[in-house]
Amino acid sequence: MNSTYTGSTAPPVSGRRLAIGALAAVGALWSLAGVLIKLLPWPPLAIWSVRAAIAAVTLIASARPSWRGLSRHEWAAASALAATTALFIAANKYTTAANAILIQYSSPAWVALLGAMVLGERASRVDWLTIAGALVGVTLFFFERLTFDHTAGNLLALAAGVAFAAHAVLLRRLALLGLPTLRAVTLGHVMAAVLGAPAVLGAGALPWSALLALLALGVLQQAVPGLLYAWAIRRVTALEGMLIPTIEPVLSPMWVWLAFREAPSGWALVGGALVLAVVTARAVVALRVPPRYPARLSAA
Repeated sequence: MNSTYTGSTAPPVSGRRLAIGALAAVGALWSLAGVLIKLLPWPPLAIWSVRAAIAAVTLIASARPSWRGLSRHEWAAASALAATTALFIAANKYTTAANAILIQYSSPAWVALLGAMVLGERASRVDWLTIAGALVGVTLFFFERLTFDHTAGNLLALAAGVAFAAHAVLLRRLALLGLPTLRAVTLGHVMAAVLGAPAVLGAGALPWSALLALLALGVLQQAVPGLLYAWAIRRVTALEGMLIPTIEPVLSPMWVWLAFREAPSGWALVGGALVLAVVTARAVVALRVPPRYPARLSAA
């Protein structure tokens, strides 16, 4: 594929402001996963499949996308989403949750590199400072639970981070090509639902409380953020689409703390404050100094 840009435009500031707010909401909704999964006695792959199925049905019912003319770019973005969720669940099985979250959130650095190569959206000095600050903050947040063991799981988490970055960059490429972004998100959930379906067969019945948690996972933690993300990525850079939701790993243990009284440590509070500070500062900079946007990406 040969990629070139034609022109240079920026969306209205009001659209950027709404998009940045939407991305913050995406991070907050994604962060519900930890507390909701704790309510489910199922194995991870079964949760992955049914959560994705519920999300796909919700997205199809709300947006009613046409499936005609799916492009290879949409298939690529969808595959990256399915790979992200599968790899992250596998990483949690073979390494600690803290390691999995921290290593996956190397994704902003991968977006900065991939975005420059694929989209021509180069990271600024402020972007790199934000990436560094967010990584330090997430490291401090999970500092007391990190380990250098579990090499296989850590490599899976790293692969999940790369896949996560690829999904953001590929969605942004769809926007620049003038193609739908929501279809790729929906298709990614369909793929995950199908691939994980065999794990559901022996998962067993769930009580009503767990069924409600599973429904919330599919609708609130996946489908609604999917709608918001697909809309917002058309109005921000790929890197902004990855950096602003970085509040997710900080908020996730906070919900667990409120629900199950698993209090975070002092290091966690310091790290969480740092993540929120750098992400907020980056969002303010994004509103005051909008980047230049390619008007359209042409592909051969």
